[in-house]
Order: sequence, then C-alpha cells, then structure tokens
Amino acid sequence: MDATDTAETGSGQRAGLIIAGPTASGKSALALALAQALGGTVINADAMQCYAELRVLTARPTPVEEALAPHRLYGVRRAEEPANAAWWRRAALEEMERARFPVLCGGTGLYLAALVHGIAPIPEPGEAARAEARRLLAEIGPAALHARLDEASAARLRPQDSQRVARAYEVLRGTGRGLAYWQSLPAEPLTGWRLRMILLDPPRADLRAAIETRFAAMLATGALAEAAALLARNLPHDLPLLRAHGVPELAAHLNGEIGLEEARERAVSATSRYTKRQMTWFRHQQLVSRPDMQLIKSRQPGCEQLLESIITNIRNFM
Repeated sequence: MDATDTAETGSGQRAGLIIAGPTASGKSALALALAQALGGTVINADAMQCYAELRVLTARPTPVEEALAPHRLYGVRRAEEPANAAWWRRAALEEMERARFPVLCGGTGLYLAALVHGIAPIPEPGEAARAEARRLLAEIGPAALHARLDEASAARLRPQDSQRVARAYEVLRGTGRGLAYWQSLPAEPLTGWRLRMILLDPPRADLRAAIETRFAAMLATGALAEAAALLARNLPHDLPLLRAHGVPELAAHLNGEIGLEEARERAVSATSRYTKRQMTWFRHQQLVSRPDMQLIKSRQPGCEQLLESIITNIRNFM
C-alpha cells in the first residue's frame, strides 16, 4: 500500500484504531509506536491536551515526538475557548478523513463515546454567540444567565453550573433554538469506519507509580512556570483548563498556602483517584458493542512482544 493510500478493509470501510485508558497508562507512547509502524496519524482524544497553554502539565507529546509521526488536535484551543464533545467529534472526523490510518489516542471517554455512538447534531453557534455568553457569564453570573435560557434547556441545568449554562446560552443565541431541542434529535453514529480499540488497564500499583514518576518529571521540566503563566492571566476560575491535573495544587503552592512537596502529593493523589473513575467509566460503557469494533485489552502497554502482536493484528485488519 502506498503511503498516500488510505487503509480500507475488505468491506470497503475505512480502518482505524482507538487507544484508550487512564491517565499515565502509556497511551501516547503506544500510539506513537503504532503510528510509526503503520504509517498512521495520531489524533488527540484527551480534552485537556486540546489546549495550547499546558504542554507539560497535560503530558502532551513533546515536539520531538510530534516530529516522528503526524499529530493532530493537540494544543489547538485557547484556555478561554472551552472544548466540548460536539466540537471535538467534528474536528476528529475531519482529521480521520485526511489520515491514511487514524490512531485516536486519549482518556476522555465522553469524546470517544460521542465519536462511536454519535451525538446530537448541534450546529456551531459561532464566535459572536460564544463571546456574548462569556461576557454575560462574567458580568451577571451563572444564575442570571440561566434565567435567560429557554425553559426546556434551563430545566436540565443547575443554575450554578456555569460552563454548561454558558454553553446552553451560546447555542440558543447562535442557532435560534435551545440546547434541549438539539439534544432531542437523533444522534448520528459513526458510519463508514471499522475500528479496533486498545484499552490499557495497568495494575493500580503500577499506575500510581507511573503518576508519581510523571509528575516529578513535570516539575523538573517547567510545570510550575507553566501553571504560574496560566494563573497570571486571571482567567475565569471555572474554565476547564484551570482544573487540569496539578493546576489547583500548584496554584495553592504559588499562593503560599502549601509547600511544593504537599502540592506534589495532593496532585498525585487527585490524579490517582481520577484514573480509578476513568476505568470505572470505561468498564461500564459499551464502546465496543458495535459489530464493527473489536477490543484488545492490555495491562502491559510497553511490552515489545505485545507491540509486535498488535502491529500484526492491525495489519491483518487493514
């Protein structure tokens, strides 16, 4: 197959791969190795890695790693432009169509579920509506903005949930219809693709050790300066990026509330708890319930023998 060709299965469908699993389980390294071996493009499926400001703290691939294989949807949003599943799905599908063999990599289960099972076809509301929603949220607060929503959308949201309230308002202003209306429409499931999914599931003790090692490396390579630069912008406190792993803890340290070692311990513990929730979510979702998907589960993502086995499996699949 020529490098410019796309990977197509015998059924005429395009072939692709999903690498999912908890934070620090080795997804990015495995995705890069497979993309190099298979002529693939790595497409980000991690909500926090979509943002430009925190390359170190969100564990985005390094510039050296990005040069080894095409990487897409990394660092493409600003902190003040919250990403969401609808935007990501549209962007990911565009990148999948361009890629010879797409390798979707990330731990944001909501994004992956939206890709596979579909999501309500909400039109893009536009930057003017988005800017108005952000301005009003800052000026009048979420409760008052909630009062400006259509009745059906307001009934589904808590007035204190500022990000979802702002999202509902921008959809109402930008499309002329409430979010509840768009969400009531049938979802558009993925068609024309056959996907295989690798779900990484390392032992809990190994994952905790990996989180500790990774956060220490982050601190050694500029995480504190990254967090300080983000906080210096005085962004609205409820933006998703300000809740990225390590940011609240390093913010407490920078504000003089706790020492750096305590910030490190808190960040590691919070990330470890989050990975437990991630795996609970993946185990209870039906991402591989479709007949055109196959699950390959692994507890040793760095194993060379496993890598060779997966490469053979995927080449046969292609």
